[in-house]
Amino acid sequence: MSQSDSSQYTWAGRFSEPMSDLVKRYTASVNFDRRMWRQDIRASVAHATMLARQGIISAADLTDIERGMAQVVREIEEDRFVWSLDLEDVHLNIEKRLTTLVGDAGKRLHTGRSRNDQVATDIRLYLRDAIDTLLPLLRKFQNALLDLAEKEAATPLPGFTHLQVAQPVTFGHHLLAYFEMMQRDAERFTDCRRRTNRLPLGAAALAGTTYPIDRHFVAQMLGFEGVCENSLDAVSDRDFAIEFCAASALLMMHVSRLSEELVLWMNPRFGFIRIADRFCTGSSIMPQKKNPDVPELARGKTGRVYGHLTALLTLMKGQPLAYNKDNQEDKEPLFDAIDTVSDTLRIFAEMIAGITVNPEKMREALSQGFATATDLADYLTRQGLPFRDAHEAVGRAVRRAEELGVDLAQLSLAELQHFAPTVDEDVFAVLTVDGSLAARKHLGGTAPEQVLAAIARARRA
Repeated sequence: MSQSDSSQYTWAGRFSEPMSDLVKRYTASVNFDRRMWRQDIRASVAHATMLARQGIISAADLTDIERGMAQVVREIEEDRFVWSLDLEDVHLNIEKRLTTLVGDAGKRLHTGRSRNDQVATDIRLYLRDAIDTLLPLLRKFQNALLDLAEKEAATPLPGFTHLQVAQPVTFGHHLLAYFEMMQRDAERFTDCRRRTNRLPLGAAALAGTTYPIDRHFVAQMLGFEGVCENSLDAVSDRDFAIEFCAASALLMMHVSRLSEELVLWMNPRFGFIRIADRFCTGSSIMPQKKNPDVPELARGKTGRVYGHLTALLTLMKGQPLAYNKDNQEDKEPLFDAIDTVSDTLRIFAEMIAGITVNPEKMREALSQGFATATDLADYLTRQGLPFRDAHEAVGRAVRRAEELGVDLAQLSLAELQHFAPTVDEDVFAVLTVDGSLAARKHLGGTAPEQVLAAIARARRA
């Protein structure tokens, strides 16, 4: 390898021939890891500041490095920076340009660090920034759920089990279930951020460094809550990326469940809601179609995020300590999970805010499934009948109503008394949808007053 060939590789002194073009393309990561350029520069400037503070490099070197990095930032922001596949990754591209701009000071930047702890630091910074961006998006989605829930706090909706009409709930109460899911998701992302926010820099390749570095100073400069305590673990750990993808998979599972319900509710057989046209598409052949493409695609993208979690778990499961080239494969799944979840939250917040509800269709569905049967059983139990006997009596009454093609509330008092002699006129208040809803006025219940109280608590939280 000639001097001109070897000069572009920081490690080329050990090798006698250049890397083949095929291997170069196969091993390069600059096409996807360049999105971490801000984090790489921030971490490099912090590292250089520490080196100067410790007397490892001169103050003049630090000044040159800061000046050169400011120039690199301008070039990247103005899309004038030339990214080279020959330089493998974001880190070497930036270092090479810095050295071109400031000379030997740029060559001294890498003192006391390795690309192993450098990339581990950059990806933690990137993920931390991503979580800080994602959490407000999640809150916006939750607020959209709360706004719609408050508007529909008293709107009756069939509650389903086994996708069969079970009991009346309110649409607001139903939406609050998804708010609770997203609340747990927010807690998981917050916990993930805390474990991500540890500094690997200073671990060097795997064993630490012989230079008198100050890792806590760098951690403080970069906003890390602490340092990774073991150098081997610091460079090889990707738990934080796996944990983020696990939290993302759970979030997308919740979104997928909501998506499935939106698809069903929009179907004319249900007709419970209308999704705004801007979130739907038509058919190339059937002019009447209005397809809920956004919820459908969210269901599909859920599998995509599941795949990223599985990919990262599989990536790490067979690796010995410490760093291995396998870990280059951590970024694309992580980056795509971040992008997918963020885009999904953005669009769902807007879509939920644009939903129109059809309460008449919801009430019509409630009249078809004997939704107040449990209320009748509770009524008989309060009169002193053992619940199992009350259950049996109501079951027979339902069978009779089904034969007649009517709802329980449409049976005459005499017919109801045939199944339970203690039934009186007040039973018909119990058999109404509104009466059923109002009766469930305990904490966590579906009574409109409890729904409004839950929304108030959620907004305070």
